[in-house]
Amino acid sequence: MYKITKAEKLADKIYLMDVEAKRVAQACQPGEFLIVKTDKVGERIPLTICDYDREAGTVTIVFQVVGASTERMSHLKAGDAFEDVTGPLGCASEFIHEDVLELKKKKYLFVAGGVGAAPVYPQVKWMHEHGIDVDVIVGAKTKDLVILEKEMEAVAGNLYVTTDDGSYGRHGMVTSVVEELVGAGNKYDVCVAIGPMIMMKFVCLLTKKLEIPTIVSMNPIMVDGTGMCGACRLTVGGEVKFACVDGPEFDGHLVDFDQAMKRQTMYKTEEGRAMLKLQEGDTHHGGCGHCGGDE
Repeated sequence: MYKITKAEKLADKIYLMDVEAKRVAQACQPGEFLIVKTDKVGERIPLTICDYDREAGTVTIVFQVVGASTERMSHLKAGDAFEDVTGPLGCASEFIHEDVLELKKKKYLFVAGGVGAAPVYPQVKWMHEHGIDVDVIVGAKTKDLVILEKEMEAVAGNLYVTTDDGSYGRHGMVTSVVEELVGAGNKYDVCVAIGPMIMMKFVCLLTKKLEIPTIVSMNPIMVDGTGMCGACRLTVGGEVKFACVDGPEFDGHLVDFDQAMKRQTMYKTEEGRAMLKLQEGDTHHGGCGHCGGDE
């Protein structure tokens, strides 16, 4: 059992929890994720690791209620426990393998949309801990849905908050702030955009025009998280990839977002899953080559 040491509601249907998982806390890196199970018969839920405390042996998760399983999770309190926590899974952000002195020569822009602030935060925190200042844009529909602002402010070089309705910070989409910053003379070597699929798509369309290399995290399309279910299949640069084992981070300018969004919608129904299986044949399940399902 994995004890919950902290449970907090961040916004409407958005929750944060600190969970005792010593092995995960010791090994995890920014960009990776884990899978939790509330009980023996519960659904396996992939969640990005928002933060970790290696000394305390805890990891922080942030999740949004989207169905029955996450609704049940939202009622857990400090002192309760998860049946199982598996991780870290996926590939860590590429920049952690780069030479820090070379990283300091680059200017990074992080763009977080909605709950995407959760996976962006550990990356920005890692940069801060290594003496690298980055610019961060956090976007949400309304003021009430802005999360992790104080935490992000503590580690970002510059933080820009924007809301779709103008109820807090700037008024407009995150893409408007990107254009504003570049228009003001800021030059960025890399953009990291994480959030709803449609947000990442439009950020990538803009950064491609602005010639800013962009990394996106495709964790929104995960279901199983281990390469077994095929839900996170996507096309990147004309090649089939599976977000849970090949990613979750990819070159955003090479991701086929339209296909990914259509596939995500189809995967929600039994009929849609059957159609995808028919269309994708042998590569539908296990095509990643990692889980053994293609053997």
